[in-house]
Amino acid sequence: MTGAAKGIGAAIAKALAAEGAAVVINYASSKQQAEQVVRGIEAGKGNAIAVKADISNRTEAAELFGRVKQVYGTVGCACE
Repeated sequence: MTGAAKGIGAAIAKALAAEGAAVVINYASSKQQAEQVVRGIEAGKGNAIAVKADISNRTEAAELFGRVKQVYGTVGCACE
């Protein structure tokens, strides 16, 4: 999820994780906040990682999806 390091995006990511989804928190500059969301999800026994990428940059967006596939094997849903 892009924008999931804070606010409504973080709340949605936490809710998805609580329902059993593996969540990728994408951030461009809010590393500390993204990692805090991941820790919160993991504390609730959820599965999450944080990945830095500027999705307006094709190369970085491709690297983001590559990392997701490397960790989880596939991309089930992408949310912004």
